[in-house]
Amino acid sequence: MPWRNMVIGALILGLFSVVGTGLVALTFKGTAARIAENERQSLLRNLHQIIAPTEHDNDLDSDLITVTDPALPGGNEGVKVYRARLGGQPVAAVLATRSNGGYSGNIRLLVGIRYNGTLAGVRVVSHKETPGLGDGIEAERSDWILGFSGKSLHNPEEKGWKVKKDGGQFDQFTGATVTPRAVVEAVYQTLRYYQQHREALFAEAPDSDDDDEHDDQHPDQHRDQHPDQQKAESD
Repeated sequence: MPWRNMVIGALILGLFSVVGTGLVALTFKGTAARIAENERQSLLRNLHQIIAPTEHDNDLDSDLITVTDPALPGGNEGVKVYRARLGGQPVAAVLATRSNGGYSGNIRLLVGIRYNGTLAGVRVVSHKETPGLGDGIEAERSDWILGFSGKSLHNPEEKGWKVKKDGGQFDQFTGATVTPRAVVEAVYQTLRYYQQHREALFAEAPDSDDDDEHDDQHPDQHRDQHPDQQKAESD
C-alpha cells in the first residue's frame, strides 16, 4: 500500500538522520580532543624552552593559577601563571603576560622567572608586528629575545631597563624601536610584580580543571601580515 511505503521511507530517512548526526558529533568530539592535546603539547614545548624538564618534577600546565590584577601587564584580562616545583619546593614561575604597547597591537609573552627573581627566559607567543622590522622579537628570527636570560630587577638597574635609544641597555632594531621598547617594558613590569607577589603566586591553590583553558594563550607563534606597515615603526 502507498501509505505503508511512505511510512517505511520516513523511518529509513529518520534512521539515516540519527546515524548521521551521531557520526558528526563523534567526529567533532574527537577533533576537539586532538586540537586540545596538540595545543597542550605546543604549550609545554614553549614552557620547556624556558624551564627545562630536568628542573622540575610537577606538571607545569596543571600547577596553574590565573591572576587578575591591573598592576601586572595584561592583568586586566587575567594572566596565567605556570609554576615549576622540584620536590614540592618552588623553582620558577612562567607568567603569560602581554604588552599593549606594540606597534600593531598586543604582544603576548611567556616570562619565566626563577624563584630568586632572575629571568629564566622570555619567549614571544604571538604578535602582529611588521614583518621584516618588529618580528625580530621572535626567537626563530633573531637572538634578541634570548638576551633577557639571567637579567633581574638589579641587572641592569632600573634606568637600564630601556632600549638604547631611550638611554637603556637593550638593543632596538633597525627601523623598529616601538616593538622592542614594548617588550622590555612588559618584562620589567612583570619582574616587579613577581618580586612584590612571589610568595602569594606560589601559595595560591591551582585553578580547577574547569578554569584551566589555554584558549587565550595559544602557544603557536604567529603574526598577521601588514604589507602597508613598512613605515614609521621606529619612533
